[in-house]
Amino acid sequence: MDRIGVGLIGTGYMGKCHALAWNTVHPVFGDVPKPRLVHLAEASAPLAEKRADELGFEKATGDWRDLIDDPEIDVISITTPNKFHAEMAIVALEAGKHVWCEKPMAPSFAEAEAMAEAARQSGKVAMLGYNYIQNPMVRQIRKLLSEGAIGSVNHVRVEMDEDFMADPDAPFAARNERANGYGALDDFAVHPLSILQTLFGNMTRVLCDMDKPYADRPVDGGKRRAVENHDMASVLFHLHEGISGVLMVNRTAWGRKGRIALQIFGSKGSILYDQERMNEMQLYQAPGRPGEQGYRTILAGPQHPPYDRFIPAPGHGLGFNELKTIECRQLIGRMRSEDTLGIGFADGLEIERTVHAMARSFERGRWEVVA
Repeated sequence: MDRIGVGLIGTGYMGKCHALAWNTVHPVFGDVPKPRLVHLAEASAPLAEKRADELGFEKATGDWRDLIDDPEIDVISITTPNKFHAEMAIVALEAGKHVWCEKPMAPSFAEAEAMAEAARQSGKVAMLGYNYIQNPMVRQIRKLLSEGAIGSVNHVRVEMDEDFMADPDAPFAARNERANGYGALDDFAVHPLSILQTLFGNMTRVLCDMDKPYADRPVDGGKRRAVENHDMASVLFHLHEGISGVLMVNRTAWGRKGRIALQIFGSKGSILYDQERMNEMQLYQAPGRPGEQGYRTILAGPQHPPYDRFIPAPGHGLGFNELKTIECRQLIGRMRSEDTLGIGFADGLEIERTVHAMARSFERGRWEVVA
């Protein structure tokens, strides 16, 4: 590809992350064309024009369908609320555009299936915004597992906690609507699921419990509105390799800001990782004299690609937006028929399948097969 025309729908937190990634992928990696930021869509024309000026897009519109009809656009970033993903992605793919859509795919499994089928039929690249798997430390963990550094893995525990909904008097938001999903399960549990899928493959069986710590939240006028989904979930699971595991997620966890705590236990050692300390991991290897055994802290550095594309010295650290730039490079690589690390719509559908199996398990009070 000698040109990449970019369209962006939505300019909130993740929309800005996508724009930053499109702006930095060429200077950071140097082996891809410089993307041309063609057209931006927002909920209104005035807001779109403001954001286009801030983010560097040439054109702005209050109607996202204008991007579908724009012949100068090759790929569209979709960073809108979850309930809009399916329609936008499907229309874009049918129009011959590549798609980079934020997670999760959609609130309903039928919509996610339709998105995956549209991607398959279009032959275009359709990738999801699972940027945590792009962390050089997660890639290093994957490498260590493939090399048998901790022997045969037998158990995995992962927790994801944030406190952006910890205040019981925080106003009712779109995230509290059932129309946007089950709550913590598909709001952000999909992130640890993406890591588990990348490291081990998909789950086979799940047993899920969910909880709603606050029954309602304030809305305009001093009234309160019932919370329609769940802020907490706890899941027992089994992976295809026969590995047992535990997943716990909580978006009302005071003090936790961006925690994905991963513990991997094997026959010859263990690995620890926490997204709040995303530039390090800990490795314990059992062989050796018992009196000298212990966890070793490994800091991210140029030896852990593609860290070296950003910083030439170890220990300085990458951030969330750098992971998005790496993800953008993987997307462009797929558009050029390269074999890159990323979660396309087909693999993303398996994550959605797992989430819906968890929800069924909670509703039925029993183990559910992920199928």
